[in-house]
Amino acid sequence: MSFLKNKKFLITGLLNKKSIAYGIAKSMYMQKASLAFTYMNYKHKNRIENLAHHFNSDIVIKCNFMYEKEIKYLFSHLYKYWNNFDGFIHSVAYADKNQFSLNYTQTVNKKKFIEANNITTYSFISMLKKCYKKLNPGSSIVTLTYLGSNIAIPYYNIMGIAKSSLESTVRYVANEFGRKNIRINLISAGPIKTVSAYKIPNFKKILSYYKKFSPIKRLVTISEIGNTAAFLCSNLSSGITGQTIYVDGGLNIATMNHLY
Repeated sequence: MSFLKNKKFLITGLLNKKSIAYGIAKSMYMQKASLAFTYMNYKHKNRIENLAHHFNSDIVIKCNFMYEKEIKYLFSHLYKYWNNFDGFIHSVAYADKNQFSLNYTQTVNKKKFIEANNITTYSFISMLKKCYKKLNPGSSIVTLTYLGSNIAIPYYNIMGIAKSSLESTVRYVANEFGRKNIRINLISAGPIKTVSAYKIPNFKKILSYYKKFSPIKRLVTISEIGNTAAFLCSNLSSGITGQTIYVDGGLNIATMNHLY
């Protein structure tokens, strides 16, 4: 069963084979979706083009999500390939590595706060504003979050706040765009060994904690996250919008598992 056949999706955030975006692209491609990709700057271009070939795609477009003019360019260029499409995967987030400290209030400043929220949250809003008129009826949009948006996780700091803002944004825009037959959801992923994740101090301890105390006693994979994204982008999930789907081995529902 190829439940994304004849559907077209834009995927952001692809960097290498360990990226969550790669796992999502692989699962969606297996379900026969046509895919397009972005890269942030020219030093990444060849690498992303090579990865895109894994999914039989030659649509790779430059976009630094810090700048609205580049998001505008992204879609104007995408429309040269696709007149209409069926949604996008927003796998974009950023905070300066110096913001991941033990003392949040001593390291945060206005510039870095705005920067993190601009790229993590506003880029999502900007993408939606610039493309919704080109989305087919029944389109689906998925973005990524993490448990640190709901509970205080040491060192996660400003990113937790930005992800909390993203989650709230999804609820509001899902409520608005439901009447346009566009669904919008989040996946809250367990920790994954990505380039960005290793900015967080003691990230290996976080991985160890998940393995030990999550109900399934292991880490989740990018394939498991990808399968969930493919489902959310398909008609199989047509009754789901504005939701946060946890793909974290159940840790979000477990407390005091260290007592077992």
